[in-house]
Amino acid sequence: MDWRDLNRFNAENRGSEFYATCLEYAQYLWRQRLPARAILCLDRAWGADLTGAEPILETWPLPYQALVDILEYTPSDRFLGNPRVHFQHYADRLGPPRKEQRKWRSWACWALSCKALPDFPGDPKHQVELPSLETIENQLATHGHEGEAPLWRNILGQINPRRNDLPKY
Repeated sequence: MDWRDLNRFNAENRGSEFYATCLEYAQYLWRQRLPARAILCLDRAWGADLTGAEPILETWPLPYQALVDILEYTPSDRFLGNPRVHFQHYADRLGPPRKEQRKWRSWACWALSCKALPDFPGDPKHQVELPSLETIENQLATHGHEGEAPLWRNILGQINPRRNDLPKY
């Protein structure tokens, strides 16, 4: 499996099959010990054009838990980058389609990253207003799928902050 498996989907074909392929490729990259690239695939999965009623979401919910697992279990000798900075920048720079949905999912991932990796710095040069957890939750409830906000909040509440042995980029 490689990036071409994702590129076969055009902009109008980003539904359940695209979502499943993103998750599969993220898992493939994780197993290849490429956690930073796996996170980028999860970004693509969050951008899939899903309504929330698709059967695949019953088996494979939005990958907030997968992100936390990557953050918590990345070996210290693997490149993770700085997910906190990644999601901070990503949230502030997204455009259509579904800009608000994708933006608030990115802020949700930023919050997960901040809690799982509390020693990782944000980007002080990036001038952006950082949202509160309450704002993120409210915006996910408004722009996300039904049940997405409580799913995220539950996962956030279960995070044990990450050990301090990863390089900070």
